[in-house]
Amino acid sequence: MRVRNVLIVGDFADVNGGQAKVAIDSARLLADAGVQVVFFAASGDPDPKLTHGNIRTVCLDQHTLADNPSRMNAMTTGLWNRTALRALRTEVAQLDPANSVIHCHGWAKALSPSVGRVLASGPLRVIYTMHEYFLACPNGGFYDYRRQEICTRRPLSPACLSVNCDARHVSHKVWRVARSAVARGPGLIPRGLTDVAYISKTQLQAMQPSLSKSTRLHSLPNPVEVGGPEVDATQNENFVFVGRFSPEKGALQFAKAASLAGVQAVFVGDGPETQAIRQANPDARITGWLDAEQVQVELGMARALVFPSQWYECQPLVPIEALLRGVPVVCGRWTAAAEVVKDGVNGILHDSRDIEALADSLRRVQQIGRFDSSALAAQVSPKQHLSRLIEIYDGMLG
Repeated sequence: MRVRNVLIVGDFADVNGGQAKVAIDSARLLADAGVQVVFFAASGDPDPKLTHGNIRTVCLDQHTLADNPSRMNAMTTGLWNRTALRALRTEVAQLDPANSVIHCHGWAKALSPSVGRVLASGPLRVIYTMHEYFLACPNGGFYDYRRQEICTRRPLSPACLSVNCDARHVSHKVWRVARSAVARGPGLIPRGLTDVAYISKTQLQAMQPSLSKSTRLHSLPNPVEVGGPEVDATQNENFVFVGRFSPEKGALQFAKAASLAGVQAVFVGDGPETQAIRQANPDARITGWLDAEQVQVELGMARALVFPSQWYECQPLVPIEALLRGVPVVCGRWTAAAEVVKDGVNGILHDSRDIEALADSLRRVQQIGRFDSSALAAQVSPKQHLSRLIEIYDGMLG
């Protein structure tokens, strides 16, 4: 290995979503392999996995944009976090450019575009993993939350600027546009990034027009471990949804489709559509949010994992977790989840977003028998992820 030191940069030191989980898991994988890791984050109590002899955690103990009690402070630091920039420069100055790299996992929730000054023009080689779409899209999703449809407008074009696509208020869209402008300008993001990792082909297709033609692109799927014993899903009856009950996630569509198809629906999670789901499907079971082990228990009783998301997604983890245990997945062809689903073999794919199309997919699940997920397991294994990280880092240093 050429790489000896990795400075991992992200918004969170604790696991509060897939982005933080991947950053923390990769830190531990690298540390176990003998690499010295500095884990740099803006907020959160450091996860226990970061307690390791080869990991030094630097957490700024800052608020995220969402939990900041001062909206004015959230708005200003969200545009340019000077404290984070100074602290990151301090960490970079301690590392040898000959054997050290920076791996950034995001900035949009707390760090702000300010860190782009280090990522794009600092002394260390840098790779940026896209866990969402904030490098291009102001709202981070290429999704129009008002029209509830995928957005294909060019980011920051007149067509983009003239539409309020934000889930909250038009003022929030204005602020996010301003942040994107700051990122593109003084933040040097994404034009100054030399190496960018994508986690799915769907994500790459959406993002590539917004990246510099000189940017080196690297395929780097997230690591996913098998969460439990193999399931004989043919013996189960539950059709399970896991996630937030919000329009873009499609939970309400699933409730209606399950009622139409006459299948048993189980909803793991919570959100603004909870009451609407109860009304649409009174026979559905709603568990609320569950921890990781309890989610695996629900998957163990699933005939299928239903992933009715209405937007691209990036590389959703729960569908992969389901497939690794032998549970089929139902989803639309437009989502990144479809990349690991073979229609009629380990799941059902559909092209239309209407309720009847989803209901028909639920009915078709009965044709799915047991299947082999060993190839997928090898592709997303932590061992493979570590190998790919080292390969990319060493290539950058070489």
